[in-house]
Amino acid sequence: MSRGILVAVTDAAIDKIKQMILSGELAPGARLPKEADLAERLGLSRNSLREAVRALALINVLDVRQGDGTYVTSLEPGLLLDTLSFVLDLHRDDTVIQFFEVRRILEPAATAMAAELMSDDDIAELRAILDDLPADPTIEQLVQNDLRFHHRIARGSGNSVLCSFVESLAGPTQRARIWRGLTQEGALEKTIEQHTAIYDAIAARQPEVARSWATIHIAGVEQWLRRV
Repeated sequence: MSRGILVAVTDAAIDKIKQMILSGELAPGARLPKEADLAERLGLSRNSLREAVRALALINVLDVRQGDGTYVTSLEPGLLLDTLSFVLDLHRDDTVIQFFEVRRILEPAATAMAAELMSDDDIAELRAILDDLPADPTIEQLVQNDLRFHHRIARGSGNSVLCSFVESLAGPTQRARIWRGLTQEGALEKTIEQHTAIYDAIAARQPEVARSWATIHIAGVEQWLRRV
């Protein structure tokens, strides 16, 4: 069998398993029938079924447990979007501005939602992250604190898909954050000032103010990157 035909057959097998999941016949956590039974039922060869299962396991749709069987995963957005994180980590440096453009669209929305939905305990956690930054931090400490701060807000949005997208964008933009911290005068002070303004707006339950500060914060890094 030529490679082109093999790929087409595997794609067909993937689609048939996908349809079983979409129809509810295979629910999250469900165990797939035995390989021989499933292959016969779907009209597939066992080899093409095996290739389809392997491909779906790579993108966290299926979980192959040696000696136990193959199961549908939880299908949670964070799990399924792990593959996206891997792809984003392969970006070229000349695309990093585009990642900041996407951050500028998504994160202000997440921040506004967080201002409405975060509990008092959640907001206290956010404050603790700010307070955890040393008085004279290294660039690495500043960037790690920045990542924790934004991740906590994304989780506070209450939207797991949005949170997963925001967290996926962290990797491709991390080097630019470090570079800015090393080269832009006043980057530390500006970051702390804007983080505090975002926190204050969230704590005051002012979603549109929180959205505005998040936009200013991300757009500032983006503008700096365009200049340099």
